[in-house]
Amino acid sequence: MTENEPTVIARTVVRIVVPIILVTAVALLLQGHNAPGGGFIGGVLTVVAFALIYIIYGLEYFETELLHRTALPRALPGEPVEDDSQQRPGVTKEFSEVLAIGLALAAGSGIVAIALGYPFLSQAVVFVTGIPLFHEIEVASALAFDIGVYFVVVGGLLTVIAVVGAE
Repeated sequence: MTENEPTVIARTVVRIVVPIILVTAVALLLQGHNAPGGGFIGGVLTVVAFALIYIIYGLEYFETELLHRTALPRALPGEPVEDDSQQRPGVTKEFSEVLAIGLALAAGSGIVAIALGYPFLSQAVVFVTGIPLFHEIEVASALAFDIGVYFVVVGGLLTVIAVVGAE
């Protein structure tokens, strides 16, 4: 084990804590329109989980194991480039796509209201009954906006972390 390699304790803690953080993030996202929580805090918690993985295991592990893409060597900004593979956009391309999808979803949830003749971002609620355990659940159109905000926060913050981490 080298001096910069994380300890077994750190790797084990990350393996235990990350799933708990992600489940909490999804729970906060889904309850956001009726209780404290929502897309922003759910997104921040998701980014915390990914940041822990990135810090302990590194960006290469993040790209190859979580995103299933080939991690290629990249040149830092201002550094001379040896071949074309180093000019390839890093993982930030996928993160900015998540951000764009989130923006489209959040804006689209408001535009649907306009298309139906209501003011921008008007909310509608549907009660679904007969659900086992819950008997009745409330599905609000604000959930689509919250999911869009969630993706904007996740994509934006992961882009910042990847860019800052690469330097």
